[in-house]
Parts: sequence; structure tokens; C-alpha cells
Amino acid sequence: MGATGCIDLMMLLHRTAHALETELTARLAEIGLTPRARCVLSAALDAELTQTEIADLVGIDKTTMVVTLDALEAAGHAERKLSPTDRRARVVAVTETGREISKKADGVYADVVESVLGSLPDDEREGMVGGLTRLVEGRLSTPVQCEKPPRKRALRQAVS
Repeated sequence: MGATGCIDLMMLLHRTAHALETELTARLAEIGLTPRARCVLSAALDAELTQTEIADLVGIDKTTMVVTLDALEAAGHAERKLSPTDRRARVVAVTETGREISKKADGVYADVVESVLGSLPDDEREGMVGGLTRLVEGRLSTPVQCEKPPRKRALRQAVS
């Protein structure tokens, strides 16, 4: 296949990401979490990060982070505490119930990923994951400037 070929790479990646996110959303809903909440909890575990630092780490905007953290606090999974190093800042602390649900969520995530990747032959699985990793860390690591960029999705950590 040539450089441009007859493939629609964006469509393939979009459909793959959408199907994976939908399956993960359904499975995590069974334990009362969303993929975004899983990412936030995972990033906050033992990290003493502010909500802005977590939002940057997982790739969500600040408004979405506030809504997600409000839901995690309401469920008793996380809380905002004063930073031990900066009294003006608040860090996100994961509660014991948050740790338990995070562990369950990691198991659900691992099951979904294993099932999805397990549907491919070993050589295709390794090649696909390696190629996507190289693209994300290399050629596609810095988005080009765009007057109206597409909305950023919160899947950055969902793949880890």
C-alpha cells in the first residue's frame, strides 16, 4: 500500500477508540465508575497532585476535571485536601473506598484490554500497540495549530 493508500486511518482509529471506550464505559458502569473517573483516580493515587496537574496528566479540561472530581467526592472515592507544601493549593487524595474501586476498575480495564488485544494474533497485537505508541510519542505527540481544533478526549491514561 502506498503512502496515501486507500485506507482511512482516522476513521479506523476513531471507530476502534469509540468501540473500546463504549465497552469500557459499559463495564465500568457495573461498578459505578466512568473511564474518566478511573483515569482521575489512577492519576491521584499516592501522587499528591492538584486537580490542575491531574487534568493536564490525563488530558481533560479544567471544567471537566471539576465535575469529575465533584462526582468522585460525592461517591466518597476522593477528597480535596490542603497541600502539605503550598497552603494555597489543594491536592486530590484518594480515600480507602476510592482505592478499592480503583483496584476493581483496573481489573475491569485489564479484562477489556486483554479481550480486545487477545482477539488479534500475537504478532499483530505487538505491532499495533508498538506502532500506535511510536505515533503518539513521536509524529503525533504535538498537535498542529488549528483555528477550530477537535475536542480533546479523555483517553490518554485509559490506554495505560
